[in-house]
Amino acid sequence: MSLPQKIGFIGTGAITDAMVRGLLARPAAVSHVMVSQRSADVSAELAADFSQVIVSSDNQAIVDGCDTVMLAIRPQIAEEVIRPLRFRDEQKVISVVAATSREALLDWIDADVHLIQAIPLPFVARRKGVTAIYPADRDTAAIFNVLGNAVECETKAEYDLLAAGSALMATYFGIMQTATEWLAENGLPEEKARAYLAPLFGGLSEVAVLAGSKADFNEISREFATKGGLNEQVLNDFDGKGGSRALKDALSRVLARIAR
Repeated sequence: MSLPQKIGFIGTGAITDAMVRGLLARPAAVSHVMVSQRSADVSAELAADFSQVIVSSDNQAIVDGCDTVMLAIRPQIAEEVIRPLRFRDEQKVISVVAATSREALLDWIDADVHLIQAIPLPFVARRKGVTAIYPADRDTAAIFNVLGNAVECETKAEYDLLAAGSALMATYFGIMQTATEWLAENGLPEEKARAYLAPLFGGLSEVAVLAGSKADFNEISREFATKGGLNEQVLNDFDGKGGSRALKDALSRVLARIAR
């Protein structure tokens, strides 16, 4: 499956920066990328780093000049940016606008486009991202497979659940910070705590990735929790004092916000 040779980005924030860098990392996956001038610092830096980047001050020129258009706009201003644009029927539009319904996007676009929603994560810059897309679409999957892996969702319910799952990123680092603070409070220099915990968590993530999509996390947990050992003690304390329940409750609240 070949990728479109010119992809346009409307909105030039952190996630656009990550996607463009991933697409144009050597060997480049596309021949040209158009980006909007909004967020002048980001667009100027991309143009300085990659000769394939074309910066446009006119969003309509991006829509007109590209077969595939990425909408990467903050949800607070998405409607005012999208409504004035004139899209072509059958044009491929990929939205990475957070917490915005498909119905609203189609209303604002007001054309018979192929609309795909996606949740790219910052790791796409290193081609290490995992991206949920809905509905399933092989051309869009091909783009995000270059940037790591695409997970094609068959239903909106699947997509919304993965969107909720993506809200765990800050909590992951929050757990690392809490553990770092505890180690420091008990006498270990913070830099040594971070130097130990970051590779520890990274190694655990690698175990999960290598286990593949059929991984049984309970089984992996048991492998790391010797009966009567320290890992089992912490896991039991965490679960027994409401940690697991609090995590599920938090995800349920996020899902309610996404699916409304």
